[in-house]
Amino acid sequence: MVITLWKEKYKIGIPIVDWQHKELFDRVEQFLTALRKNGDWEKKLPEVKKTLVFMQNYVVTHFANEEEYQKKIGYPDFKKHQQIHKEFTDYVMKSAHDFEQEGYKEKEIQKFAGVLLAWLINHVVATDLKMSKYVQKGGVS
Repeated sequence: MVITLWKEKYKIGIPIVDWQHKELFDRVEQFLTALRKNGDWEKKLPEVKKTLVFMQNYVVTHFANEEEYQKKIGYPDFKKHQQIHKEFTDYVMKSAHDFEQEGYKEKEIQKFAGVLLAWLINHVVATDLKMSKYVQKGGVS
């Protein structure tokens, strides 16, 4: 079964942000596909570890780019949005650290994958859409 997480309706109309969101969705999709494959957990670990490294780096890069854009356009909810990014970044970093320290337990990784997917969809559809509406209303300076 092929999963397709990215949907055109997730586009917010800001090309660099949309491109980065699609990349995040694609990586989460690869992660979920690897987790759902039949087979031994040990054989899935390389993909798990690769995804964790990617997420640790990419959320920082993506959030920095998105926040820079928000500052540029004078986005009024910048501080609130920045705090949401910080909390999620902290969650990803702590989870990756915990997995490394405690072993990559399948149940915990599955839970992390679910949180990752739910957060990504909710953040793009709800929070980032507000930024898009601000831009569409002429908020760009």
